Amino acid sequence: MLLKMAWRNLWRSRRRTLITAFTVAFGVLLSVSFTASGDYSYTEVINTSARMGTGHLTVEAPGYNDNPTLDKRVPGAGEIRARVLELPGATDAVVRIMGQAMFSSAAKSLGGIFIALDPAGESPGINFFLDSIEEGELFEGTGGRGAVIGSKMAEKLNIGIGRKLVYTATDATGEIVGEVARVEAVFRTGVDEVDSTFVLLPIDRVRETLKYTPDEASLVAVFIDDQRNARAFKDVLEKEIGPGEYEVLTWDITQPDMAGFVTIDRGFNYLFQLLIGLLIAAGILNTILMSVLERRREFGVMMAVGTSPARLTGLVLMESIMIGLLGLMIGTVLTIPWYAYMSTTGILFESLEGANIGMVPMEPVIKFRLYFESAVAILAGIFALTLVAGLYPAIKASRVAPVESLKYG
Repeated sequence: MLLKMAWRNLWRSRRRTLITAFTVAFGVLLSVSFTASGDYSYTEVINTSARMGTGHLTVEAPGYNDNPTLDKRVPGAGEIRARVLELPGATDAVVRIMGQAMFSSAAKSLGGIFIALDPAGESPGINFFLDSIEEGELFEGTGGRGAVIGSKMAEKLNIGIGRKLVYTATDATGEIVGEVARVEAVFRTGVDEVDSTFVLLPIDRVRETLKYTPDEASLVAVFIDDQRNARAFKDVLEKEIGPGEYEVLTWDITQPDMAGFVTIDRGFNYLFQLLIGLLIAAGILNTILMSVLERRREFGVMMAVGTSPARLTGLVLMESIMIGLLGLMIGTVLTIPWYAYMSTTGILFESLEGANIGMVPMEPVIKFRLYFESAVAILAGIFALTLVAGLYPAIKASRVAPVESLKYG
């Protein structure tokens, strides 16, 4: 009976109800758009960062992240990798040596960062640079003298495919050592800082040069199926490998600049959605309050014939909830085709081409990805807003004095 009365009361002022419902629907559309674009962009930039060397999690020597010198090593890196791959949620793990070096050609010298790796265990899915190779191919084997360099470094050093590259670094004992490599491929990411900084080298050749043992490395980069589970996976991984000479770090620790950007951007996203929520609440409050004020005489008569204040409160709250649900249904109908387009095609922003966060390239195409918990949060937020917005009018309706209300026509 209460539901039927509330539904009929809403349509006494059809125009006002529809305007409010479409206000809620537009709020749903905006909330989904901002949340889904954030879910997509944050995930993409985090995954790209992981593919640039350190993974979603990193197993490394204590202190390496704060001061990444080559004397800090992880012994038994291959065994750690094997144990990581047995854990649920782990999609891949690779052993790498990362460090700073001076790269030279006959024309010039340039400082940069090298990543020594085993090409057999690498793929574009976990190595961003392999996905960006525009000329040549990744070297084969781990003991050769091949190298993959960025396009800007090739330009600055005036070298290309087949040319020699000399790199100089400080080995595990603190001695300055050098080695000769030959360029076998050139990558281009579109970010000048990246293309002029990173070099890929074969890991066993680098081990020999730096005086590492055959199973030592700077780190083991761990990749998981969902970057949101990084902290939970960290706890599992720490228990698996045990305490001692290893340190397990998540992506937000190894990439603090990017983590800070994501936190700040997400904060502004939440703030904007709060403003949207306040507009929705104001619209519902205005509609329900106007309805209550117009029906004060009716409420007074209802109370005079025995209707309890609690029942009147429930009636008004039910009207508020119905407007919210109606707006949610309209919003869902409007949002589904928009979400389908944005999740598959997206919108290209040319201004984002070449943009980066702490040398992590940003994707210029904005798409949507809405996680389940984000959708639940939007639904719960709208439901809470409808309740809060209808609370004051409901209380006001329950306090109508029957005698006083008779003077309202």
